[in-house]
Amino acid sequence: MARRPISMRKTKEILRLKHELGLTNRQIAASLNLSHTCVGQHLAQARQVGIGWPFPADLDEDRFRQLLRMAASPPPPKRYLPPMAEVHRELQRKGVTLQLLWEEYQRAHPDGYAYTQFWEYYRRFCSQLEPVLRQPHPAGERMFVDWAGMTIPLWDAQTGQSRPAYLFVAVLGASNYTFAAAFENTRSPAWIEAHMQAWEFFGGVTRLTVPDNPKTAVTYACRYEPELTTSYQELATHYGTVVLPARARKPQDKGKVEAAVQHAERRILAGLRDQRFFSLGELNVAIRRALQALNDHPFQKLPGSRTELFAELDRPVLLPLPTTRYELAAWRQAKVNIDYHIQVDWHNYSVPYRLTHQTVDVRLSERTVEIFHRQQRVALHPRSHHSGGFTTDPAHRPKAHQRHLEWTPMRLIGWARNQVGPQCAAAVSYILEHKPHPEMGYRSCLGLMRLSRHHGHSRLEQACQRAVVLDVCSYPSIKSILESKLETQPILSTPATLVTHNNLRGGHYYQ
Repeated sequence: MARRPISMRKTKEILRLKHELGLTNRQIAASLNLSHTCVGQHLAQARQVGIGWPFPADLDEDRFRQLLRMAASPPPPKRYLPPMAEVHRELQRKGVTLQLLWEEYQRAHPDGYAYTQFWEYYRRFCSQLEPVLRQPHPAGERMFVDWAGMTIPLWDAQTGQSRPAYLFVAVLGASNYTFAAAFENTRSPAWIEAHMQAWEFFGGVTRLTVPDNPKTAVTYACRYEPELTTSYQELATHYGTVVLPARARKPQDKGKVEAAVQHAERRILAGLRDQRFFSLGELNVAIRRALQALNDHPFQKLPGSRTELFAELDRPVLLPLPTTRYELAAWRQAKVNIDYHIQVDWHNYSVPYRLTHQTVDVRLSERTVEIFHRQQRVALHPRSHHSGGFTTDPAHRPKAHQRHLEWTPMRLIGWARNQVGPQCAAAVSYILEHKPHPEMGYRSCLGLMRLSRHHGHSRLEQACQRAVVLDVCSYPSIKSILESKLETQPILSTPATLVTHNNLRGGHYYQ
């Protein structure tokens, strides 16, 4: 707990009671409502700076305060000591420790301070810094990310209404180099896109990524084994980083980004508060300008700026970016229907027929549909937006279905001509042509194939010839001819003579 400063008037009273009246420290403390330790310290400080009794008449309040601060500050080192700001910067580099820096210091200055005193000077230096700078982070190791609490309005030029835009902030642990960009919302696509833009802004990827516990990142927040969303885990794998969420309700785990968000709100959003933006692109151009100024702004208590530290510490050790950007995908579950297809977004995609009635996981990207069963990919299709349509891989069908679908009209006609004869080919052509759809005649043609195996090609050819002449080309008719053995009966070459009778009305009756 900090000691309350004592005024010059009370200090003069302490000196008077001590030197004129000869009171003890405890008696002075009781008289002035102070602790005896505080009385002793101020008497020692007064002796150290040469203030005695009677009190100097020309000593004003400001000079008195200055003398007390000089007495309270540690004496300057008597031997060479490297600037502690440089020591602090070196410690941000990967693998560098205070022991290593002290050993290098000892080799250059054998008469220098021992390690204990060297450490004490560094500790005093760190005590003057902000708390968030006391945590050393190796260069290129961590990127901290979060959404800012403040929003900025986007205006509609036609209606005059505004909607909020949300600021995403990412900061590197060693250099405090900061990225910021605005997005329409904080949903999963924006969350994923924000990370990719941040890594592209930094020109590389950190080994660890530290977010909070939003639903877009974590499905189950656990201190020991948090469960990431599938898309976020895929993103981390694609970019070669490891996601390490902060503990729930422990903002100190991501103190870097908490401070970065505060700087972004004060130096970026607050600076744009009087401007009106009508598009996200226009807003982000203004944010990028303010962000450059933020990164170039010199530190208050350390030499250099975020940009300079980034170039020196983080940039050389960042992991390289992948050759392609991550493609955001949505995950669904679907059940395989009896026709070995699943329906996703009102379109049907095939899977291997053995998975009928099974539940599968579906990964939907902008261009592809991947289907997984027990973490194994079993199907890959180009994505289609044709509602009610079917996308089928022939290899997914059972063998019997494949053989059935291999029959086409030309193949059936060719079979009839080559295996049986031209009359059978004519009968097959007639059947296919006189159906509303050729596939409706497939079964009839396959029936003729069965008749050839039972009655022989020669008899079938004769039966088809009779059916063609009599214009009765159908499977039932040809089958009846064969069963009745009519294929060998002579066919009348001229039509029968029409009967004339008074009761027959004739065609003129219907004119």
